[in-house]
Amino acid sequence: MSLKTITQLTNEAIDLLKKLIEAPSFSSEEAQTALLLEHWFSNNKIPFQRENNNIWASNLYFDASKPSLLLNSHHDTVKPNEGYTLNPFKAVEEDGKLYGLGSNDAGGCLVSLLATFTYFYADENLPHNLIFAGTAEEESSGPNGLNSLLKSLPEIECAIVGEPTEMHLAIAEKGLLVLDIVVPGTASHAAHQNLDNPIYNTLPIIEWFKTYEFEKKSEILGPVKMTVTQINAGKQHNVVPSECSLVVDIRVNDCYSNAEILEIVQQHVSAKITPRSMHLNASSIDKNHALVQAGIRLGRNTYGSPTLSDQSVLSCQSMKLGPGNSLRSHTANEFIYLDEIKEGIDLYIKILSDFFNSKQ
Repeated sequence: MSLKTITQLTNEAIDLLKKLIEAPSFSSEEAQTALLLEHWFSNNKIPFQRENNNIWASNLYFDASKPSLLLNSHHDTVKPNEGYTLNPFKAVEEDGKLYGLGSNDAGGCLVSLLATFTYFYADENLPHNLIFAGTAEEESSGPNGLNSLLKSLPEIECAIVGEPTEMHLAIAEKGLLVLDIVVPGTASHAAHQNLDNPIYNTLPIIEWFKTYEFEKKSEILGPVKMTVTQINAGKQHNVVPSECSLVVDIRVNDCYSNAEILEIVQQHVSAKITPRSMHLNASSIDKNHALVQAGIRLGRNTYGSPTLSDQSVLSCQSMKLGPGNSLRSHTANEFIYLDEIKEGIDLYIKILSDFFNSKQ
């Protein structure tokens, strides 16, 4: 078991979070926060590997014949909200809160999972291997984040992705499919008769996206949700344009893959349809999975999450779980309660201990 107590690891995790807040960490610019994670591993005498700005390590007694559990969270941030009144790059502790950019999303989760991994690192009798990955480019869904690291990791059986869930169990997460759609027409002078105006051609397409209902509804995530979020056509009042463009945001439940959704849209919409990406799929874990049951025994609730995370790039069963509150993410004067970090580490350790015991 760990050479350090849970209290020691918690205090060190909070100190690390303060340093992370004050280091530059916008997506694809996480080199300094990656160094801070390296220092944690070096100080705890844990070998680690680095790929771009992703830092990962496995438990001391890694055994390739055992299944592996991944603990993952991200150390990149969005740019600060314009409404900040505090310095977003200054860790400010006040009234039990720790303020600063990335404190809630997802620094608190990251350091809590790191402390948890360190706690179990030297355990000789784990029924699962334990892998920690602190990853980059989550906020931008960039090419050099967890998705790029998976090929270097051992095969993962299941995963906990650290995002602020108030330590409740997000056992399913909607995927994201963004479509750029171009509806063609015929350009002409506005004074002339034109039966092929692309703006008019677009109206029934918008109506279809507004009213179409996908057959499969998820018990956890509900129906697929499609929303037209942008429309653009024309440059002057007296010219009918040659095309009208739309952007459609589709939140995909765990009953469909993004490829299946795209195929259905293509069957119903006569236009040029270009998906921005296909890899941000819905994800879930069986409610009867031992990880979920361990959390339920500790009084944690289960729910489906509408927000996207690095779960979307995992093909294994996974759940989202972490200290903090998702409603604080990307807000001005972002903060996390210090007690949330303490509770997070304690619950992570208890859930994993129960999970490991159930496998022995």
